[in-house]
This record gives sequence, C-alpha cells and structure tokens, in this order.
Amino acid sequence: MPYDESLAIDLDRIVRSKMPKRKVPQFILNWGKKFIHQDFINAFLTQGYDGVEFCTECLKYLDVQIDVEGLENLEVMKDHLCTFAPNHPLGGIDGIALIGLIGGRCDGNIRLLVNDFLMNIKSIASVSVGVNKLGGQSRNLPAMMKEMYASPNNLLIFPAGKCSRKIDGKIQDVAWNKSFVKMSVDSGRWIVPVHFIGQNSKRFYRIDALTKKLGIKFNIAMMFLPDELYRSQHSRYKVIFGKPIPPSYFDSSRTPLEWAQHVREIVYDMQ
Repeated sequence: MPYDESLAIDLDRIVRSKMPKRKVPQFILNWGKKFIHQDFINAFLTQGYDGVEFCTECLKYLDVQIDVEGLENLEVMKDHLCTFAPNHPLGGIDGIALIGLIGGRCDGNIRLLVNDFLMNIKSIASVSVGVNKLGGQSRNLPAMMKEMYASPNNLLIFPAGKCSRKIDGKIQDVAWNKSFVKMSVDSGRWIVPVHFIGQNSKRFYRIDALTKKLGIKFNIAMMFLPDELYRSQHSRYKVIFGKPIPPSYFDSSRTPLEWAQHVREIVYDMQ
C-alpha cells in the first residue's frame, strides 16, 4: 500500500480543534502522544487502507485472532436491512472486528455509530457515523439518528453507549439504551444480537472503580482505550452472531426500554 501522511493522526491538531481557546502545554501533548501510541498507530494508518479493508488489515497488524460462530445468521442481510446489537467489552477491537466481519459479507454496506472524536481517523470515516452528544450537535441528534436509520445501510450500534465495566463482580455492559429497538422497529430493520467475548486489562477496571469512588463524573477510563487497543496485540477473542429478530417480535407487551434489556439478556445468554 502507498504511504499517505495525510491519514496520520496528530494529537496537536486534534486538541487545537477541540479547544481552540485553551493553550495546552506542549509537554502534556508530547506525553499524550506516547500514551496513545501515536507513532505505532500512524505506522498503520499511513498505509492507506480504508473502510472494511482497514478493519481486517488492522487485526492482522495487531496480530489479533477472532473465532466466529453463527456466520450463517448474517444471511439475513440478503433480504433485510439489519441493526447489529453487540455488547461492548473492549472499546476498540470489538468495533474494528465486527465491521470487518459484517462488512465483508455485505459489500461494505455497514455503518458504525461512533463518538465524533474517532472521525479524526479518516480511514474509518467511510464506515462510520460520528455523533457528538455534547455541544451544539446534540440538539440535532434526534434528526441525525432518524436519518441514519432511514438510510440503506446495515447498522452496528453498541446500545450500552460505552464499553463494559465491572458490575457486581462481572465484566458487563451497563443497561442498554432503548433507541436501537424503537428506531429499528420504526424503520423495519431486523435486529441481530451479537456477543463479543473479551475484556480489557485489570488496570482499566481499577481506574473506572476509583473514578466512581472519588465521585468524578468525567469518563477517565475512556482515555485509556488507545492503550488498551495497543495491549490487545497477539490476543484471541470470540464473536457469536445470534439468530436475527424480526421487527414484528417487538410488540406492545413490553416497552422499548424493556425490549432493549431483553435483547441484552439474549446476547449474554449466548456462550
């Protein structure tokens, strides 16, 4: 692949764009570059891969192996648009792996809902929909979501909204948001439950627990996700695609929020 410097991420530029009125000391930025392994990441980004190919090649670059069950359940995409609803144990590799697996079987017709910060990675922009839940864009979020579900694309949504935490002694998602059920039903999409088996380092969960203990509302653990991605090298994970659920299944016997938790239970029952 050709070397393309324009695909590299630059923490200096990203911080300036996010905080144009605040001067961040250079030594902090330099530390941040090392912390997120900017050089290691850019060595791959600048190779020029894009979209689904980027995701599959990224797994090779990290030497990550994925065992898969239930690939036959992806056949539903031949006749129906789908919303894939997985748990979110890792915050990086899980999204990359699922885009590669699903996108490779639907000619790249897959879009992943991501934090708009990740749109700085140009190589995934073609398979991503960036959403900033803070600031001015948050006012337009309902319209953006409606447009996304009305699109001709299969969707990959992490209903928890953030990666798994240690809850009641187990690594699991927080309660799932209801919107993926309601909007999938309204747009006639089938929902495919997905169980991704894996977890981050013990340090990640210790940091999250300490943050909660100190009453800090900011998601500090999220800042460690690039390092968790780096640490995932030479790992092996498992993905299980469950049986697709038609929109007619979600009747008025439960509220959308109750249905969301029901799908969450289905996901965690898949072992």
